[in-house]
Amino acid sequence: MPRVIDYYFSLVSPWAYIGHVPFMEIVQRHGVEVNYKPVFLGRVFSETGGLPLGQRHPVRQRYRLVELQRWREKRGLSFNISPKHWPFDVNLADRYVIAVSTTGKSPDAFLRRAFSAIWEEERNLADPLVLSEIAEQAGLDSSAVMDIATGSTTEAIYALNLENAVANDVFGSPAYVLDGEVFWGQDRLELLDDALASGRAPYKPTA
Repeated sequence: MPRVIDYYFSLVSPWAYIGHVPFMEIVQRHGVEVNYKPVFLGRVFSETGGLPLGQRHPVRQRYRLVELQRWREKRGLSFNISPKHWPFDVNLADRYVIAVSTTGKSPDAFLRRAFSAIWEEERNLADPLVLSEIAEQAGLDSSAVMDIATGSTTEAIYALNLENAVANDVFGSPAYVLDGEVFWGQDRLELLDDALASGRAPYKPTA
């Protein structure tokens, strides 16, 4: 049986964008399965003591901009740190990912296109037409996926992902949960890779 990683993220997160391709490379290298679990970050923050970006101290906001520049260079990416249509209402976009998963297909191709659309092309993923175009580019039936994304089942899964995230000590995006051990942030991907390579038992919080 392959090992499984619960992948908590939101399309509105620049860190999820920066880490997605390296994460997929780790997944493929180790042959693990992925449970894609988009979550609404505003609720994750409120449930776990975090603050939305605009409410953080200016020192933290400035440092974030420096970190984005560092990781942009480190990952060999080219993107706008403050794209035209960011932040945006991410609800439908996140639910679109859930909808793709429910069809039995991997959302990876859609996510790659969607992340690029936000950060590199500065497109508005709150627009259903943009989502549909990206879906078609990823080889999906956009009408069928949109019907699922806007349905009650997908809404329920989105809410359940939030409950699962908080229950599993997830407090930001992206978070990769392997055997109950949380790896928070794309800058923890090397540690996740090491854990998979070694096959070690998960580390747990100790008093």
